[in-house]
Amino acid sequence: MPMTLKGSCRCGGVRFVVESSGPAPYQLCYCSICRKTAGGGGYAINLSADARTLKVSGEMRPAVYRAEIADQDGICETSTGERNFCPRCATALWLYDPSWPDLVHPFASAVDTELPKPPARAHLMLRFKPEWVDPNVGLDDKRFDLYPDESIEDWHRRHGLWID
Repeated sequence: MPMTLKGSCRCGGVRFVVESSGPAPYQLCYCSICRKTAGGGGYAINLSADARTLKVSGEMRPAVYRAEIADQDGICETSTGERNFCPRCATALWLYDPSWPDLVHPFASAVDTELPKPPARAHLMLRFKPEWVDPNVGLDDKRFDLYPDESIEDWHRRHGLWID
């Protein structure tokens, strides 16, 4: 049975519940979008959950931010990723991308449920890390300039943490 994740924003105006088979917060993303909209230590942590189970409540409706991404030639394109946040307190809540309609990615920082401690971490998008950030890379951690070579599901399965 997947793990029920309960989350909320800082002011309590938005609350959510979602089911996750891959709840370990192991991916630290250093991209400028995650870092600037949700990061604290120079990175943000997204989880994986079943989009069909997402239930949102509270007095506020989440607002959505879609980032503009510039390529190496400076040409901008709007991301398909929808970063949901509280319009009152600006807490980053979850990322949804219609390119992967079965998934939603709650930010670990917005989850109120106690999460399992990951045995190792993946530091991704390190190409975009600012100079002031010194990643705390553990012995079993992996580093990636861009994206990891395995999916969130595969990582959880390899570590015996996938919940069916």
